[in-house]
Parts: sequence; structure tokens; C-alpha cells
Amino acid sequence: MSNTKLNVLFKKMQKDDKKEVLEFHVQGNELPNTQELIGSAGSIVILNVEESTAGTFNAEFVSVQKDSKKTTLKFNIKGDSDDKVIKLYPHAGKSVTLFMEPSQMSVDDFYEEEEHEGIEYQIGQDGTAIVSPNQMTLDDVAQDEESENQGVPGSDDDSFAQVTLSNDDSLE
Repeated sequence: MSNTKLNVLFKKMQKDDKKEVLEFHVQGNELPNTQELIGSAGSIVILNVEESTAGTFNAEFVSVQKDSKKTTLKFNIKGDSDDKVIKLYPHAGKSVTLFMEPSQMSVDDFYEEEEHEGIEYQIGQDGTAIVSPNQMTLDDVAQDEESENQGVPGSDDDSFAQVTLSNDDSLE
């Protein structure tokens, strides 16, 4: 797909927990490079709404739907572009100029989750998780808490006597 410039109606923005859905309508039958655009649906593109200060951002070109009155272009933007997406809100519902160009990013790269430190494990033949023998268990946590509470007044340790003072008693 080559760089494409489209005059579109920025129809709507819809947010869910992981992505923002952008929908644009091209009025009439004037869609440049129609076959090329249809062929690029399902890929990652670089978008820029000329009238906004959001700049360029990667988006998944989800679909192209064409009927007798309009052509609908749908895009998904991941949540990590929130600061740019906020700058698009004032333009929703208005006619804008949309620039699209192909991205080198794959769909898998686009949706790849950030790696996080977790627990290493293997799945056994019976479907159970096998973790390192050095992995802390809930029993270990309970023992640690119990040993921390030893010698603390009010804990289950009987080595301290509980003292109750009344208003008549003094600490002298």
C-alpha cells in the first residue's frame, strides 16, 4: 500500500479495556486505490489525522466495508497510545483529512504483550503446574508471619501478659 490521503468523516471513537476503535466514513464512491486499501485490511498502518496534534501512530486496519452510500474504514489502536488518542477526541464527528501509510510492524508485534517477571513453571503430564522447589508456598508465608509476631504483645504468643488499666490505675 502506498501513502494514501483521504477526506473522511471521523464517525466515531469507541474504547474498550485494551484498545480504541476508530471508524471513518468516506462519502460517495470516490475511494482512491480501492483494491490496494482492501488488500491492506488486516495489517498495521501508520495513521495521522491532519487536523489534530496527535501526530502519527500505529493502528490495526481492521476492515473496509463498502455500501452504496459510503465506505467505512475501521482501525484499532492499542491502549499504549492513550496520550495521542486523547488529542483525537475533539475531531470525532467532524470531516478530517486522514493520512495512511504502510507500517513495518506485524499484527503479532502490535498485540504482543509486554513481558513481565513471573513464576517459571512446567506443565506435568497430568496437567498440573510444576514449580521450582525454591518457590515460596502459602505455608511458608504463614510461618514467616508467625515468627514475626512472636514476642509482640497481643499476638498468640503467651509469653506476655495482657495488662488492662482502669481509670483509677496509674502507670507510676
